[in-house]
Amino acid sequence: MQSPQKSPSLRPFKQRKSLATRKEEVAGIQAKFPGKIPVIVERYPREKVLPSMDKIKFLVPQELTMTQFLSVIRSRLVLGATEAFYLLVNNKSLASTSVTMAEVYRDYKDEDGFVYMTYASQEMFGWWESAESEDGSSLGQGQTLPFYLLRVKKNSASDEEHPMLAEKLVSSGV
Repeated sequence: MQSPQKSPSLRPFKQRKSLATRKEEVAGIQAKFPGKIPVIVERYPREKVLPSMDKIKFLVPQELTMTQFLSVIRSRLVLGATEAFYLLVNNKSLASTSVTMAEVYRDYKDEDGFVYMTYASQEMFGWWESAESEDGSSLGQGQTLPFYLLRVKKNSASDEEHPMLAEKLVSSGV
């Protein structure tokens, strides 16, 4: 793996361009490439292990799956076969690897028309706190479950549960 590099700009894409400018850019992209999804992929701000990518804008086919897109990002990061990473949508959600980019766009596009994704190493997330697997068994410290639906309990008086898809992205199949 390459050593981490300084990002060309420390400020996220959304902070470097106004909303109006970003909307204009998406409108131009959609007029020129109607079958493509505009995606911005940036490094997690506190990431210390993974390198910065030289390219953050991606135009991806609507029918591309998240698994295929993860392979593209993995190759851009030049990761080894055993190196894991997470790709967060809107800096908080992990999309299912079986969905298409059209579905990701439908569910997660920003008001400006881009889909924002953030990549981070496994070390940035550590372990799941107060998490249960789908069958109700709890996860211990240091455990992660690949491709499982987890219920993460909200820290509130109602202790309501919210589903969250958690995926450990590893080289096999991704």
